[in-house]
Amino acid sequence: MFSLIPKEVKFFDMFVRSAENLLRGAKLLREISNDFSTLAEDAAKLERLEHDSDQITHEIMEKLNTTFVTPLDREDIHELTAALDDVMDFIEAATERMVLYKLKAPTPEIKDMAEVILKQAEEINLVMPKLKQLKHAQVMEHCIEINRLENEGDRIQREAVAKLFDEKADALEVIKWRDIYEYLETATDKCEDIAVIIEGIVLKHA
Repeated sequence: MFSLIPKEVKFFDMFVRSAENLLRGAKLLREISNDFSTLAEDAAKLERLEHDSDQITHEIMEKLNTTFVTPLDREDIHELTAALDDVMDFIEAATERMVLYKLKAPTPEIKDMAEVILKQAEEINLVMPKLKQLKHAQVMEHCIEINRLENEGDRIQREAVAKLFDEKADALEVIKWRDIYEYLETATDKCEDIAVIIEGIVLKHA
């Protein structure tokens, strides 16, 4: 009977793949935030990365449904998978709206928020290979930094919106940019969710 139970599952490797894809998306977002001259083409590239993220998510969920013994609680696998996918979703949605709204040039705040998201994605890539060890000390510094960066993203978004109302005479432009800022800020929130989930997982196994 015990020979039928999988001795090795690939969830941790799949999490790493998802994190690596997220990092590719975050790097592309930073490129976009510095130059809108190829915005439509770059947004299409990000859409393809978002589809890759969806595919990895589907693979994890399929494996979750067919694996009898999992290395982590099923709800933790589900939550972490969804959170990784959510970050990519909001990054892609932000760039999609940049194209839809026909924005002409990036703002300094867009650049700053993209940099925050990239740094969070880098921390997620550093922490994800360590998750398999389930050691609290090994993941905490990364989780703390992701949380700190989320606070930085909040600050940038608040100041960006305040600046919009101070400087933009066109109400439609205010609405467009505020929408973009909110999507990017939500991406930083979702990165923080990943850190919280990881911390919770290792605390369970401490």
